[in-house]
Amino acid sequence: MTEHLLTPAHAAARPELRRLYESAFPREERIPWEDLLRLVREMPLEFAEYRDGAELLGITIVYPRPRLSWFWYFAVPEEKRGRGVGQRILSALLARYEGRSAVLDMEDPAQPDAPNAAQRRRRRDFYLRNGFRETGVGKTFGPVSMTMMLKGEDTFTMSDYDTLLSELRRFWKPPTT
Repeated sequence: MTEHLLTPAHAAARPELRRLYESAFPREERIPWEDLLRLVREMPLEFAEYRDGAELLGITIVYPRPRLSWFWYFAVPEEKRGRGVGQRILSALLARYEGRSAVLDMEDPAQPDAPNAAQRRRRRDFYLRNGFRETGVGKTFGPVSMTMMLKGEDTFTMSDYDTLLSELRRFWKPPTT
């Protein structure tokens, strides 16, 4: 597996990256592609692709910060899930940011009436197996409740989550409905 950090121009030139991003995340959880590429250009975000030869294995977008790294987006093509691909990518990601805690947000598996409750539980269990722990910190955005998970010796509070979101919103404002 090879890992390549991408510029927005490189990402824009690879339509399969956009297809993966848009298929892996529900509309209410994703930033429009053009806005996302602009954020990668303007913020200190690291957009990476993972490949086996020419075959796309996954993408990640990380917001590295001094104390912790926010694993913001992590996607593996559906046909590759459950085959150890996500495990390999997560291991590479954790090695790249070794020495910092890692935090991620995911759809809350405890959200009542979630249409993808089983998928959410599998995702949570994947992260738990990989040393992440639940923080008890979460927020609801429209119809989706998110929960934060943390790996490392650090702590993560609602104030930390608000800080991350505030930093993001300096560059991007969610559309109002």
